Amino acid sequence: MTDGEAQALFEAEKEDALTPEEKEDLAAAEPEAEPVTYTGTDFDVEGLVRRLHRGDIVIPTFGHGDSSLEVAGFQRGFVWRRPQMDRFIESLLMGYPIPGIMLVQQVDRRYLVLDGQQRLRTLGAFYEGVHGGREFILDNVADDFKGLTYRTLGPEQRRQLDNTFIQATIVKTDGSKESLEAIYQVFERLNSGGTQLTPHEIRIALYPGTLVDFLEKLNKMPDWRQLYGSRSLRLRDQELILRILALYHNSAKYFRPQKKFLNEFLGDHRNLEGLDNGKLEKLFVNASKLLLEGPGKAALRFQSSQVNAALTEALYVGLMRRLDGGSLPTPDDVKAAVRSFTSSSETAVTISGSTATEEYVRKRLDMATRAFAGV
Repeated sequence: MTDGEAQALFEAEKEDALTPEEKEDLAAAEPEAEPVTYTGTDFDVEGLVRRLHRGDIVIPTFGHGDSSLEVAGFQRGFVWRRPQMDRFIESLLMGYPIPGIMLVQQVDRRYLVLDGQQRLRTLGAFYEGVHGGREFILDNVADDFKGLTYRTLGPEQRRQLDNTFIQATIVKTDGSKESLEAIYQVFERLNSGGTQLTPHEIRIALYPGTLVDFLEKLNKMPDWRQLYGSRSLRLRDQELILRILALYHNSAKYFRPQKKFLNEFLGDHRNLEGLDNGKLEKLFVNASKLLLEGPGKAALRFQSSQVNAALTEALYVGLMRRLDGGSLPTPDDVKAAVRSFTSSSETAVTISGSTATEEYVRKRLDMATRAFAGV
C-alpha cells in the first residue's frame, strides 16, 4: 500500500467513526418509550434476492422520496470493501452463522431495510455477477472458493447458498409519527458494532420526503460547500443544515435529546408543510455568501481544523435572523460580528463539550443574534 492509499484509508475510517457528539446523541435517553409491534421470520437467501430485485425489499436511499431514483447525495457513504463482501459470501458457503437483518413492514407491505443493507447489497451483486462495473469473482476467500462466481458455483455449493436461511426481525409501522419514532428507538438500540449508522442516517431513512430533498439542495450550494469543505460521507453536513433550519424555525421549543427534536421537526415538515422553503433558501444562501466573503472558512471552526457544529448553527441562525426583513450587512460587518461572538469566553463554553443542552443552545443563539443585530 502506498503512502497515498494509506492516508486515504485513514481518512475514510476516520469519517466512518462516530463523533463524540453523535455518540452522546445516540446514548441520550428518550423522555418516553414508544411501544412497537414486531415479529420474527426466516428468509432463504434466494428468496431474499428475488424480493430485493422485484422491489418488495427496499434498501433506502436515505431521504429521497422516490426510492427508485439513484441520487448520490442520499446514498449512505459507508459501503463494504471487497474483502468484507467476499468473506460474507464465503461464510454462507461454509454454513457459518451470520447476523440477522432488520426490516420495517410499511403500509404498502414492502419491507424497508434498516439493518443488513450491506449484506443484502452483497447478495444482490453476487447473484447478478457484477459489482462496481466489474465481474463479481470471489478472491479474498479460501482456495476452495477462489475464482468462483454465482454462475460457476457447483450444484452443492449453489444449494448451500440458495437454501441458507437468514433470520429477520420485522417491525410494523402505520406511517404515523409515533410509530416511526418507536422504530427509531428500536433501531437505535440495535445499532451497535461494525460501522454504526449516525442518528441522522437513521432519521432520514425513516422520514424520507421533500424536506430532505431540500436539505440536499442546500447542501450543494457553492458558498456553503466552500465554507464546510468536502462532502461528508456520513451526511454530517446535511444534518448540520437540518439543525440550522430547525433552530431558526423553532428554537424556542428546542429540547433534549437533540435527536428527538430533529426527528419531530423532520416528521412535522416532512414534505415542507408549514415551511416557506423559498424564504429559507434565500436566507441560507445569503448567510453563506456573507460568511464566506467576510470571515471565510475559519468562521465555522474553533481551535481546530474541523467544522464546529454548535458554532456553525449559532452563526447561521443569528445571521439569518438579522437578514430576515433587514438590509444586507457588508462582509466586513459580518466579519466584525463573528469576531465579537467567537472571542467571548461565554461563547467558548457553549460550543465546547456537551453542546446540546437547552441552556447552551439558547444561550449561544441569543448571543449570536445580539452580535449580528448590531451590524
